[in-house]
Amino acid sequence: MSIATLAPPPCAMRSNASAADYWALTKPEINFLIAIATFAGFYLGLPARIHGFPFMLLIHTLLGTLLLSSGAGALNQYIERRFDAQMRRTARRPLADGRLEPLSVLWFGILLSFAGGIYLAVAANALAGLLGVFTLVSYLALYTPLKRKTPLCTVVGALPGAMPPLIGWAAGSGSLSFEAWVLYALLFLWQFPHFMAIAWMYREDYSRAGYLVLPRGEQSGRFMSWQALVSSFALIPLSLILTLIGHAGVVYFIAACLLSTGFFFYSARLAFRRTNAAARRLLMVSIIYLPLVFLLMVLNKL
Repeated sequence: MSIATLAPPPCAMRSNASAADYWALTKPEINFLIAIATFAGFYLGLPARIHGFPFMLLIHTLLGTLLLSSGAGALNQYIERRFDAQMRRTARRPLADGRLEPLSVLWFGILLSFAGGIYLAVAANALAGLLGVFTLVSYLALYTPLKRKTPLCTVVGALPGAMPPLIGWAAGSGSLSFEAWVLYALLFLWQFPHFMAIAWMYREDYSRAGYLVLPRGEQSGRFMSWQALVSSFALIPLSLILTLIGHAGVVYFIAACLLSTGFFFYSARLAFRRTNAAARRLLMVSIIYLPLVFLLMVLNKL
């Protein structure tokens, strides 16, 4: 049998490549954390007395939220395509690399965003839909352009970035309570050490593309250190609030305290050492920390 017989048709190879490229536009690694945060908010927001778990409502909530976040990811890459091409970290993205046409990516992002907003509002409720649309608009219209204007863009970006548990809570309960805002605050603060680790590892990349996620010159190290230290330290008492208001027991208290203290330790290591290795460790710890804290909260309610 000849090699030509074994080789797949060129059109099939292009189709597979396009499917993988469109999938990459949705930023699946970010969507994984978004799905966890949305599920935690949904589950924790369910009324104490409920007859049967609303699996279909959960699926609708996750699907609508992920459609919105996927649309936001695609539109963000459309807006920043010229700058992504200048960064080693993002140069291989489908649009920056020229594998997809800008107009196709634009319509893909619009379609996902529109479908996600409508689906969330209809299949879950209007409050969840409004929160989802606010997340999309503020992420694209505020955070995305501010990345090239001021290092305070991280504060602005953390506002929509912390919305997934609120969307989940609103879908599960139809309203927002104090506990929902505790989840929001936790995710809001978590983003600073997480993103500072990324910003420090790729600071030369960001600077080359004209992004001001860190100040210029010597101030960049101090800025990164304070954002990582203050926010990770604030997570320690915040993660224990559920116990203090009587919604969690001793096991949760000890586990949450250990996790948050460990997160602060790695943030402090980056703040004082300021090396790429320390940033890489903090990034890894941040990705582990968030799902574990949400898992603790869910298990505490079981």
